[in-house]
Amino acid sequence: MTILIGNDHAGTELKNVIMKHLTDEGYEVENYGTDTTESVDYPRIGQKVAEALVAGEGDLGILICGTGIGITLAANKVPGIRAAACYDTTTAHLIREHNHANILGLGARIVGTELAKDIVDSFLNAKPLGGRHQDRVDLITEIEKKYSK
Repeated sequence: MTILIGNDHAGTELKNVIMKHLTDEGYEVENYGTDTTESVDYPRIGQKVAEALVAGEGDLGILICGTGIGITLAANKVPGIRAAACYDTTTAHLIREHNHANILGLGARIVGTELAKDIVDSFLNAKPLGGRHQDRVDLITEIEKKYSK
């Protein structure tokens, strides 16, 4: 499985920890983020990861900024993306199962490294559920199509 990862300047340190964790777990990781702490625009990185994911360059994505919110907001503007910032393992698991999220957002200024690794594991180990959850994801997709014309 290939994970696309992107970050702004606030997320560089956490990104490096997460990348090592993922490669240690056997995942392939593609880095779309900055490798410095010099200020960059998080919307550009969120867009890059989202577009690459929709193009099939990876299976899932992880985005990291100070809060995890801004970068996921940008990613969600790309049709086909369902990104959410998470600060705990339960939410990370549920966004994958119930909402079929394909990008996890992490807040480098919000969660510590050990919790971030647990959140990533929870997200990656969860599987999208069908049934009523798929019906609701389909409704989200209908809304997306309506406004992306």
